[in-house]
Amino acid sequence: MKSSAKNISLNSYDDIFSTEETREDAKREKVTDMPLSELHPFPDHPFQVRNDDSMKETVDSIKEYGVLVPAIVRPRADGGYELISGHRRKHACELAGLSTMPVIVRDLDDDAATIIMVDSNIQRENILPSERAKAYKMKLDAIKHQGQRTDLTSPQIAAKFRSDDKVAEGTNISGDTVRRYIRLNELTPQLQQMVDDKRIAMTPAVELSYLKPEEQTLLLDTIESEQATPSLSQAQRLKKFSQEGHLNEDSMLAIMSEEKKPEKNDLTIKADKLQKYFPKSYTPQQMEQVIIRLLDGWQKKRQREQER
Repeated sequence: MKSSAKNISLNSYDDIFSTEETREDAKREKVTDMPLSELHPFPDHPFQVRNDDSMKETVDSIKEYGVLVPAIVRPRADGGYELISGHRRKHACELAGLSTMPVIVRDLDDDAATIIMVDSNIQRENILPSERAKAYKMKLDAIKHQGQRTDLTSPQIAAKFRSDDKVAEGTNISGDTVRRYIRLNELTPQLQQMVDDKRIAMTPAVELSYLKPEEQTLLLDTIESEQATPSLSQAQRLKKFSQEGHLNEDSMLAIMSEEKKPEKNDLTIKADKLQKYFPKSYTPQQMEQVIIRLLDGWQKKRQREQER
C-alpha cells in the first residue's frame, strides 16, 4: 500500500511553540517613532496647514505631553512614507523642535488612503469651503473607483444609494450639501477665494458654478467695476442667461448693476422661550413692553459706565 506521508502538512517551529497571544499580537498595528524626514505629504492634500492659534496650541501640547494620537502613514513607492492623517501634527512637531513622531504604518491602496485622509480631517473646525469642495470630490472619486454603483435601474434606489450620499455618511451633512460643495470645484480659483473670504455666499456660489469659465472671468471684471458681488437672485439670473446663451458683457452688467433689495433684519423670539420669564396671564404685548423697558434700563446703565 502506498504511503500517504506526502499529504501530511507539518507545522513550523514558530507555529508549534508560539502562543495564541503572541500570534494575535503579531496581527496588531504597531506604533513606531518615525523620523520626520521620512514622512511626505499626501498628493494633492486638500487641507491647508496654517500657523494659526490652533497650531500654536498644538505645538504647546506636544511640547508638554508629546504626540498623543499617532499619525497614519503608508509606504511610498519612491521610499519613505506618505502621510494619510497627521499633516498638522507633523508640522507642529517641526515647530516644537522634534525629529520624530509616532505613526502607524498601514498598507493601503490609493482609494482607501484617500477616504481615510478625508474622513480624518473633514470634521475639523475652520475648514474653508474650497477645502471641503476638493476633499469631498476626492472622496467621491475614490468611492466611485472602488466600484460603488450609481447606475441602478430604479431611480428611487439610485437616489438612495448615490455615491455622493455615501460621501456624507458619518458626517452631520446631507448628500445634497455634499453635492453643493462639490459644485464649487467648477468655480475659478479667484471666485473660490471670494467664497472662502465670505464675499460670496455659498448658495449664490453654487449657482455661479454653472457659468462657463469665460463667463466667470467676465464676472470677476464686473464685480471689480461694480464693487459688488452677486446676490442669490442675481446669481440665478446669470445662470439662466448663461444656459439660454444670452449672457454677455451687457446683460451681465445690467444684472449686476441692479439695486439689491435690502436684507430683512427682523428678529423673532419664540414665545415658549420667553414665557418662563413672565406670569402666564401676560399677553405678547405686555411681554414686549417689559422687554423694551428692561433694554432701555440696560442701555442707560452702559452709557453711565462709558462716561466714567
